[in-house]
Amino acid sequence: MAGTLEVESTLTDRYQTTVPETVRRALKLGKRDKIHYTIRPSGEVVLTRARASGEDDPVLGQFLGFLARDIANHPERLQTIDASLVQRIHSLVGDVKVDLGAPLSADDE
Repeated sequence: MAGTLEVESTLTDRYQTTVPETVRRALKLGKRDKIHYTIRPSGEVVLTRARASGEDDPVLGQFLGFLARDIANHPERLQTIDASLVQRIHSLVGDVKVDLGAPLSADDE
């Protein structure tokens, strides 16, 4: 941005506010995006777009970047999953239930 823009919003009785359109556009915010606040010793508050969770893990970010580059450079390597592979996977896992939100622990080994 060339100059400094200033906008304001009002707090409701429940301490909620609407993020002004100017700010949403500047931060490229969409619905359900998270906002990060940095409070400086001077009392100034800096509002930024929170990083997505995948960006928090540098290894995951590098792996996803590798996959994206590999797909872009070698699209011929992409293959569809046929019915026989799906059946094979089902035969290996059976009725195993997995809670992807559950924390991992050493006791599960």
